[in-house]
Amino acid sequence: MKISKGIVVQYVPSIVAVLLLGALGYGGYRYNLLSKDLAGTREALQETKGTLEEVTIDFEGQISGLRESLTRAEGENAELSETLSAEQGKNKMFAEQISGIAGTVGVLQKLSQTDKELLQKYSKVYFLNEHYAPPTLALVPPRHLANSSDEEWVHSKVAPRLETMLDAVSSSVAPLRVVSAYRSFDTQRQVKYGYRVTYGSGANQFSADQGYSEHQLGTTVDLSTLAMSSSLTVQFEKTAEYGWLQANAHRYGFVLSYPKGNAYYQFEPWHWRYVGVALATRLKSEGKYFYDMDQREIDNYLAGFFD
Repeated sequence: MKISKGIVVQYVPSIVAVLLLGALGYGGYRYNLLSKDLAGTREALQETKGTLEEVTIDFEGQISGLRESLTRAEGENAELSETLSAEQGKNKMFAEQISGIAGTVGVLQKLSQTDKELLQKYSKVYFLNEHYAPPTLALVPPRHLANSSDEEWVHSKVAPRLETMLDAVSSSVAPLRVVSAYRSFDTQRQVKYGYRVTYGSGANQFSADQGYSEHQLGTTVDLSTLAMSSSLTVQFEKTAEYGWLQANAHRYGFVLSYPKGNAYYQFEPWHWRYVGVALATRLKSEGKYFYDMDQREIDNYLAGFFD
């Protein structure tokens, strides 16, 4: 059946209208569905928002509580730090006191074990009784003696220091030899008697009476050169060996007892006494001699005499 073009044109408006109504109806339907979905979503979001606000409030409360706890903890830590610092200060003070006490005990122990006579001033000042002798004596090796057939003794604790010094001068300049070392009370009396017979009252200018000689301590030696052998003369001052002693003897604890102008005896460049490294070093640095110092100052070095 053939439909004419005119008939189709006649029904186009109606078809369009139907299609538009269908589209509008479908659109309304979809709109309603979307509206319902949006409403549901909005309601869910509102519920979620409420829940989040509650959670936020709860968290803020917890955070506030934690901040308070932290503040309290910081305060407690500060108090603990102050307490700890105070206790550390006390402990340090106690440690220093204990160290001081231990040091004092150590010094007192050294003093109790060190012969106080070793740093006393003799030479017409302080008398050393006839019964005194060093606790132990050691033989000076023959290689260090002016006369190798003699026997010379020194304080046993001074012996290694003397040997070290003599070895040092020998390797640096020339050998020194020990002419005389320890002399007992009786030996000194015999020596002084011999000098009196020879020199009369003049012997008092270079020889101590028994009990006043440093040699009785066992810490003093008379030294000479190979060339001078057993001679003790002021010419020793002009030797290189004496120059070495002047510059270095303090390093080994030895000092010159009777320099030029001393108030006791004539100048004795050969006479050297062990007084300990600390005191000898101080005397050297200050340009002083043993008898220039007050006895109370000297006594301060007794504890470290053999250090």
